[in-house]
Order: sequence, then structure tokens, then C-alpha cells
Amino acid sequence: MYQFILGKISTLSADPLASTLADKAPQGARNASWLAGRTLLARTLSPSPLPEIVFGEQGKPAFIDAHPFWFNLSHSGDDIALLVSDEGEVGCDIEVIRPRENWQALANAVFSVAEHQELENESPERQLAAFWRIWTRKEAIVKQRGGSAWQIVSIDSTAQAHSVSQLRLGSLSLAVCTPTPFTLTAESISRHGMQQA
Repeated sequence: MYQFILGKISTLSADPLASTLADKAPQGARNASWLAGRTLLARTLSPSPLPEIVFGEQGKPAFIDAHPFWFNLSHSGDDIALLVSDEGEVGCDIEVIRPRENWQALANAVFSVAEHQELENESPERQLAAFWRIWTRKEAIVKQRGGSAWQIVSIDSTAQAHSVSQLRLGSLSLAVCTPTPFTLTAESISRHGMQQA
């Protein structure tokens, strides 16, 4: 079973449940996204209480071993995504498709030959969206493995070794990496605190 949920950080961090988690939240720039992620996770697992979360060697959050679910969170702008599974480790990434200074140089530094070919096959006006499509796939794979962002260069997201699904939803590029096949579709996405796309 896989659940993919989208939400808004501004809505979730203002949820009454978020105030009960505030004493555990980091201060500063990460506060709202942390509260939104924990609130989204708690609402998704409801009525069960939110299990204890531990962190792996590279910082990937996970439930303590006794809990039968794996999860991954990602956010971009005001959007946040949660992927929950009972089948094994998962990774997800969400990015708002937006201009990024020097995105071509970044692609040259971290994309594989096959990923470059995919990018080059797009018309010039679609290459920025293709950049984010490839980027989210790479991030989802790294996050499923519990790796660090520095490992993104070693990932070829076009390789058949990965069970990756992706979707463009309006201005969002979404990708998931799962231990068994899962197709991400607009219909497979639940929404919390946001309008249907």
C-alpha cells in the first residue's frame, strides 16, 4: 500500500495539531515546514498516535522499528508532499517548476549521459520543466536510499534498476521511488488543506 498526500505548509503549520508539536520543532527557517510535515504525517496516520521518529546515518527520518510504515517528506515553496508505505523504504520529491539561475550548469554537473539526452530531446521552451522532472526523479531515488544530496551525481534516474514514477501536476514536478511498482497519478494523490488541481 502506498499513500501520496499533498498539502500546504501555511495551512498545516497553522493546524491546531501543529501547536501540540511546537515544543519539539526547530526554530528559524525550518519551523513551518517541520510542523507541516509532522502534522501531515499525524493526520495521515490518524487515529493512531504519531510514532517516535528516529534518524538514520544520513539524517533520513523513520519510525522506530516496531512500526510497520515507512515514509518520506519533501517540500518546495508552500507545497509539501508525503509518501507512506507498508512495503519498504520510499523516497519522494516535490519541486515547484520555476526558473533557477544556472540550471544548465547544474544539469551539466550532476546529470548522467542518458539524462542529458532526455533534456536535449525537449524543445528549448520545455527544457526547464524537463530539468525539474529529472531532478525530482534523482532526488526521490537518493531519498529512498537514505542518502545525502551529494550522492545525486552518482544516480542515473533513467536506469531500469529503480522503481520510479513521476507526474507533473500544474506547476509541480512530483516523483516517487518505491520498492515495488507504484504509478503516481492525479487520482492517486490525496490532498490535505488544498484545492483539487
